[in-house]
Amino acid sequence: MSGKSCNFAAESFKDMNEQRIIAIYDSIRESGFSAHTLELIDNYVNDILYGRANIHRFDLQEHAGLCTGGAPLIGAYAVCCYARASFEPGRFSLKCKEGGPANWEIDAKQEEVLQQWAEAKKLWIPDSEKWITSTFGPKIAQQAEAKVYYRAGDLSVIKERTSIYATLGKALEAIVLHNTLFPETQMKVIGFTRDSDGMFRVVLTQPYVPCERLATKAEIDELAASKGFHDNRDGNGVNYIGDRLYLEDMHPANVFIDPQSGKPICIDCIVKFIKKE
Repeated sequence: MSGKSCNFAAESFKDMNEQRIIAIYDSIRESGFSAHTLELIDNYVNDILYGRANIHRFDLQEHAGLCTGGAPLIGAYAVCCYARASFEPGRFSLKCKEGGPANWEIDAKQEEVLQQWAEAKKLWIPDSEKWITSTFGPKIAQQAEAKVYYRAGDLSVIKERTSIYATLGKALEAIVLHNTLFPETQMKVIGFTRDSDGMFRVVLTQPYVPCERLATKAEIDELAASKGFHDNRDGNGVNYIGDRLYLEDMHPANVFIDPQSGKPICIDCIVKFIKKE
């Protein structure tokens, strides 16, 4: 195929993708999360999973991380993009643009709309802690960003992960980016909930990683460098920067040494896109 033909095919693919997103946005606006709207979203999600559609925000490797996160993650991200686009005048924008409303307004709207979608999809877990402990095991840890549940001998842990990002959409992006950078500890979304304090949480599974010991700063530096990052020199020693992403909160409690490989493994971190002006 010639370069001209390839460019035409790419533009045609882009146009079809945008037309489908417009149809989804219009359906949400006109009829909420009706059976028809859910079908449109499900079809779009399936096409992303099978490589027939894409989300402009992510490159090819990041799309793999998106798909690893499962259909609930893809659908949730599409819904969050709708919520962000609903602030745009006229026909809904196809992109989650910077600027405009304050982050707290975007976050509140994304939480509201995502809960509506999750309830319609039966992905909303009203009493998540009771369900998780009875199904997957007891809570073994609680930090600012996550509650962790685990039954001895299981291959995975369950996390209720809260958003420490500016918006819920950015928190979902972080799951995609974690999966891209650290596939050995990939996160798969299984539902959504609010805890007793009303805080919105994403419920996900992640492989259980035994800890021989916590990684040293030198080992974490080496791991970050292997992913294309270098220390951002902010004086904290746990934050890194690459060409496209920030990688932060890489302290030893988030990076274990795997007893089998002897290599550092990141179980959690803050990862986000570098804002382009």
